[in-house]
Amino acid sequence: MTNLIQQALFILGIALFFGFVILTLVRYLRAPRPKALPVRGWVGLGIILGAEVMLWAEVEPVATFFTATAWTGYLFLVDGMVEALTGSSRMTRDLKGFLALAFWSIPLWLVFEAYNLRLGNWVYLGLPPEPEIQAIGYAWAFATIWPAIFLSADLVRALGWVSETSRKEFKISPKTQIRLAILGLMMVIIPVLVPASAGTYLFGSVWIGFILLLDPINHWAGQRSFLGQLAVGKTGEFWGYLLGGTICGLLWEFWNYWAGAQWHYIFPIGQDFKIFEMPALGYLGFGPFAIECFVMYEFLRTVRKQFQRRTSATDRGWIKGTPTTEQAS
Repeated sequence: MTNLIQQALFILGIALFFGFVILTLVRYLRAPRPKALPVRGWVGLGIILGAEVMLWAEVEPVATFFTATAWTGYLFLVDGMVEALTGSSRMTRDLKGFLALAFWSIPLWLVFEAYNLRLGNWVYLGLPPEPEIQAIGYAWAFATIWPAIFLSADLVRALGWVSETSRKEFKISPKTQIRLAILGLMMVIIPVLVPASAGTYLFGSVWIGFILLLDPINHWAGQRSFLGQLAVGKTGEFWGYLLGGTICGLLWEFWNYWAGAQWHYIFPIGQDFKIFEMPALGYLGFGPFAIECFVMYEFLRTVRKQFQRRTSATDRGWIKGTPTTEQAS
């Protein structure tokens, strides 16, 4: 019975993947487009299709690093689609910022890898034996995570799949924001404080905890935050990331299933009911993870801007001949 259910879930996963591809293509072709698909969009499509062929032919190193290769093509394709639909895209508006997003994607994901060392939710299999090649593969794959989330959210909004505004403003009092931040802090700390045998069940707490902890901080600092957007009835970005993250989750698991180097989930929940390598209920976590990606990256920007303000204030103090307390000491 379990095997029949697993086969049905596998077929469901295949259907969801091709359903998404067909739905996206139809929506894209029917939408008004101020521009034709730029060259990088076609290049991205070629990379994905070429990677599929080389995976089937077992051509290395693509067969091993198929997931990272496919995601590289996806980034070019989706950014090109967004430009065709809206007239601009992340790569065209701010290529330096896009590259920074890819760069910071690596250490940001390593935060979750650090949690995984303690909680043991996934392992990597099929990696090449050379440590330096492994490092390149890890960095390449990790560098695509945040860009994939952000570009998927852009595509969802460009295709008009989510409402940009809401009639109802969703405001949370300052006291409640403080409580949310405290709750978030507890959610990211407790999983590593309890015994590992219990912590392995609490990784979902980590996926949500950073949202509750960091979004209020971004809001208090006057930076971009979902709290700030929802307070004035702007919902497009929130729903865009939520749906975009779910789409990324499906693509991650689909492409990972066929790759030579794979991740396998080992957490003790739902292992008998998987869609590809992910237990079916685990797909509910990809949307919140995308929200978390946005919040964590904005927190980095918040820290940077606060540092710049402090440095600027310090410089002004010296210029005016009135050094700050730190300088005077």
